[in-house]
Parts: sequence; C-alpha cells; structure tokens
Amino acid sequence: METAPEPPAENISANKWVRRIAWVIIIIVLVLLIGLESGYLKQGSLQEKELTQLHQQVILAGGYALTVSYRNLGPRLLASGVIDHGAFAAIYENSVNPLTSAEVEILTRGSDEKIVITADNAHFLLNLFWAVGLVNKNSILTEGPMMQNSDGQVDRFASTGGWTLATKPVMELYAHVDLISLTPEQQARVEEVASAVYRPCCDNSTLFPDCNHGMAMLGWLELMASQGASLDEMFEAAKYVNAYWFPQQTLEMAIYLKADQGVDFAEADARLVVSKNFSSASGAGMVHQSLQSSGLLKQTPGQSNSCTN
Repeated sequence: METAPEPPAENISANKWVRRIAWVIIIIVLVLLIGLESGYLKQGSLQEKELTQLHQQVILAGGYALTVSYRNLGPRLLASGVIDHGAFAAIYENSVNPLTSAEVEILTRGSDEKIVITADNAHFLLNLFWAVGLVNKNSILTEGPMMQNSDGQVDRFASTGGWTLATKPVMELYAHVDLISLTPEQQARVEEVASAVYRPCCDNSTLFPDCNHGMAMLGWLELMASQGASLDEMFEAAKYVNAYWFPQQTLEMAIYLKADQGVDFAEADARLVVSKNFSSASGAGMVHQSLQSSGLLKQTPGQSNSCTN
C-alpha cells in the first residue's frame, strides 16, 4: 500500500522517543490501577511484580545484544552519499539526545563492537539502518513489492521520499550501492524472514519496506545474514528491535500473551511475536482492543500506528 511521504527527517526529534517511553510508563500505571481490581483476562490477576517483570522483558535494562557488528557500515554510508554527516548529526544536536562519542565513531570510523540496541540509541539505529536498507543493492528493492506497487514512482513511498539526509537525490541512491553482499543462501534467508516480520505502523511485511521502520528492519536483516546469523537469531533480533522501536504496542502484546496464553514475552516464540497476527497494525489493534474489552486497559492517549519516528 502506498503511503504519503513522512515529514522531513530534519524535523524528527528524539523527544518523540522520550514521549514514547513515557506512554509505556503510563500504560504500566493504568494496568496496575485497573488490573488489580478487575482481574486479568483468562489467567486471573497479575500482580505488580509480574507486570514489572513483563516491562523488563520488553525493554531490557542492558539492551539487546545482537550477534553482529557494525564494521565499516558508517564510513561507507557517508562515502555513498546516502548520509550527509552534518544533516544527520543536526537531528540529534537539535534534540535532547545529541550523538554520543561512540555513535560518532560508528558513523565516521566504523566499529567491530557487537551491536546492542537500547532505549537510548534506538532512534540513532533506526535512522542508521534506514539508510542501510535504502542504499543497499538488493533484489527485494529492485524486483519486489516496492517496485510492483510503485506505478513507476518509488520515490513516493515514505521510506524513500521521506529520507532527506543524503547528499544526492534519493533515486540516485535507492538500491545503488553494493554495501552488503549476500550469497544465494543468505539472500534466501533474508527473504524468508523479511516476508514474516511485520511492524505495528502498517500491514506490510519487511519484504515491502515502504516506511522507515520497514526499510531499517530490512537493513538489519541483510547485515545479520551477511555475518552468518541463523534464521532463529534473525527472528529473535526482529522481536527485540521492534520492541525498542514500538515499546507501547510491544508492552501491550506482552500483557496479552501473559494473560491470554500464560506466556512470558521473554519466552514467546519470536516468529509469533513478529507475525502479522501480532506485530502488524491490524494485529496490534486487535491486541489493544482485546485488552480494552477485557476492562484491563482504558483508552490510552497517544495510541498510534503511524510510521513516524
């Protein structure tokens, strides 16, 4: 489905991440106030300790460590022109969270450190991997749903037209750089996972990355496959990356899984968590409505499935 271009990336503020985490806290408070009185769907009442544990399972205190490293991604993104260093840095300089010295190092010199996504760097990683997915030459972009649904105007999608941090026109960059090389087996792995990983801002899988979150997830999966990650590792990473990018919807999903199926988020099958039934806009909406109908959650301000940061 074609979506309107996002607001210019220069206007993206990390303040939105602060607000998103704030809503997570609000949801927890609502759950505590309502759930302790009304009961918790099929499995009975969850106590304060259990609710706190669910939150800790969604937003891990030390972040989620992936099995892969950045290597020279940052410098190559700068060299390709898909990232203008000044414009990219300005997003964070104009917010409450300027780039850290480690993030500047990743961007300008690269890093052999394993990637760890946290609440603090989730916004940086979203934009970094948005650029990766956008510029990397891959048949998913050149032959897949992006081309099939573009009517010849790929730059009209949010993930393309919404990227304004480059030194060149976006269509001179789209799938134009051999950034991440994949063997046929690795490519098949990316396509298998991408077709099964959804995001709460729309009903498209990562195979159709028409928004920033979808394009960034594609970049993640390509990097992981190129460095030997297994299917299970890729699905598990998608589960937690989505959690940091969509904390409100993921927390509600964790509450639903615990209440409806008696399953902790940490133990939940990653393939189920990232599936269309749970992680798409319609799936997340179903979860939210179910919790509301149960009397567990009242309507929470800020509930949104938009593709903005």
